[in-house]
This record gives sequence, structure tokens and C-alpha cells, in this order.
Amino acid sequence: MAGGLSDRAGKTYKGKPPLLIQGAMKVETSHIVEQLDALEEYRLGEWYFASGNYHGVPLAVSRTQWGLANAAATTALAMEFFHPCAVINQGTAGAHDPSLKNFDIVIGRETVNISAWKSHFRARGEGVDEEALDKLGVFAYDKEARRFTQEVCHKADEELFRTALALRNSYKKGSVTEGVIGTADSWNCQVDRVLFLHDFYGTAVEEMEGDAVAQICQTYDVPFLTIRVVSNTVFAGDVDWDLAVGAALQEYVLAVAEAYMKKR
Repeated sequence: MAGGLSDRAGKTYKGKPPLLIQGAMKVETSHIVEQLDALEEYRLGEWYFASGNYHGVPLAVSRTQWGLANAAATTALAMEFFHPCAVINQGTAGAHDPSLKNFDIVIGRETVNISAWKSHFRARGEGVDEEALDKLGVFAYDKEARRFTQEVCHKADEELFRTALALRNSYKKGSVTEGVIGTADSWNCQVDRVLFLHDFYGTAVEEMEGDAVAQICQTYDVPFLTIRVVSNTVFAGDVDWDLAVGAALQEYVLAVAEAYMKKR
């Protein structure tokens, strides 16, 4: 296998069910991987995964790569291989809330797919109104209804959410707030567009994976939370990432994961 990683196709993870932490890129996962004892690294399909222990609790790490399709695929693979007890999706995000600054953290009380909408009808020649939309939502399995149902938002697991929020005062590099996290295969750099999404969906930040992960977690009935750190904000004229924020968030997420697992 490329990079010397073990190919685990057709094999089964032997450890206790871990908490799975996800990030799209190496810069969003490497600090967590470096903290793991008894580290094992391998591939499922063409995606990178790792497992190990952090302060005595079992963790797994998934590097999803960018986008909804990759995030959903890697989450499903992790469900079948690790059988995780919970999932935290984390990483960088662009601000939708004008009050947010780089290094600020948003704990997602819910996620929403901001590309899942239906536009209002207009005849040919009547132009395009990009704000004439209805929220459409996406489909995930509802265990009570015993079928796939369409929902605009996916709510975070309450225990995971409370655990993350309880640690907010321990973070010293920015503010920690709660909010709605928007997901889409897009990168919005126009201030007016960002403000529309902020008003229409109530989003605090945007990223490219969280709501897709939430869909799969709901389908498998596994607790889910997404936590994001602001790496750029169009309100400061800043459309480039500050990737230094990644390690700061990963430290916070490790603390959340440890606290949650030690309560189980």
C-alpha cells in the first residue's frame, strides 16, 4: 500500500468501540494522531484512518478529504469497521457570523446542508433571483419511522454537545460559542451572499463535511457532534486560510473526547 500503511480491507477492528474524530485534511488531524499511544495507521479504500489511546480512552481518526461525498463515504466505512460509540467531526470553517474572528470556535448545535434548496419558478427571460429559495433538506434514516426521512437540519447529540460546551472556558485563543454549522461543496467569498446564508439558514460558519457526516451518523444511530474553528472571514476581507487554527481546535476536541469517554 502507498505510504506503507496497512490495508485493512476485509478485516475487523479488534479494539473497544472508539470515539471517532474526523477532519478533512492532514493539518486538521495530524495533531490528534501525534497524541495517540499504541498508534496504528491504515487505509480503508483510499482514505487514511488511525487508531490508538489518548489518556486511556480509545480514539479513532478519519481523514475524510474535502466534500460531502468523501465525508459520507469515510463515515460509512468507519461505521462498518470501527463501530464507533460516537463521532466528532471537526476542522476549519469560514465565518458567516460577522462577529466571529479567526481562532473562534463554534460548537454545532445542529448542521444544515446550505446547498439543499428549491428555487422559486421564473419563466425564461425573467432573470435569476438567488434568494428566492425554499429550504429542501436531505434524507437520513429515521429509526422511529423505520424509513428515510427528509430533514432540513440534523441536531447534535445532547450529551456530546453539553460536554463540549462545558469546556468552553478552558479555551484561551478565542471565543467558544454555539451555533448552526452550514455544509456545502462551495466556498462563498461574496459578503452579501454570506450574509444571506447567515440570515436564511441561521448559520454561524460554513464548511464542506459536517452535515453529510450527520446524515450517516443518524442512519447508523450513532451520537454526532461537529465543532469548527474559524480560519477565515470575508468580513475582514480575508478569504485565505489561517491554518494555524487547526492545532488549537484539535487540542480542544481531544479534551472534549476525553471528558465524554470518561463519563461513559
